[in-house]
Amino acid sequence: MPAGPTEHPREVLLGRIVEWFADNGVLDTSMRTLAAGVGTSNRMLNYHFGSRDRLLSAVIERVCEAERDALDQFLRDTSDPVDAGTRYWSHVAETASAFAPLFYELSVHAMYGKEYAEGLRDILTDAWLAGFTQGFARLTDSAHAERLARLSLAVGRGVLFEVALTGDRAAADTAIEEFTALIRHALDPPLDPTP
Repeated sequence: MPAGPTEHPREVLLGRIVEWFADNGVLDTSMRTLAAGVGTSNRMLNYHFGSRDRLLSAVIERVCEAERDALDQFLRDTSDPVDAGTRYWSHVAETASAFAPLFYELSVHAMYGKEYAEGLRDILTDAWLAGFTQGFARLTDSAHAERLARLSLAVGRGVLFEVALTGDRAAADTAIEEFTALIRHALDPPLDPTP
């Protein structure tokens, strides 16, 4: 996708980097290897990001921001947060082979307390948790909405891990359908899924 007229060169480059990491994984990729992969120089990567750690932090923020924006859009498009969650699952599952390995790989960096990934702990919990909680709060009290949001986030990540690992999308979709039925049952009062 071409850059907008006011898009900063750093942001354009970051977009290419995210795509490259999604296709190739992060692992121990050097700045030199990455530069060659995205068609720039090691010097330009250092100029825009300063270090590999800071570059990874920028990647983390970009990926999480895009996914949270997608969740927000699904929630805006329907008054039924359960339906929004189902649509969001389809979106995430479609990109699982590309983005799930990057997501989990960088999550591990946060789990190990890597300095550049520190912010990821908040981004991976608060951003999505807030979105799901706001959706469920349309139908139940705030404490219950937060519990359902946390449960939905945990189950979604688990099923995403499974589909990324096995490639069995049909089984993953079936698991999400079953979980969706459980969530509808847990809502008080239950939400009528018919329009």
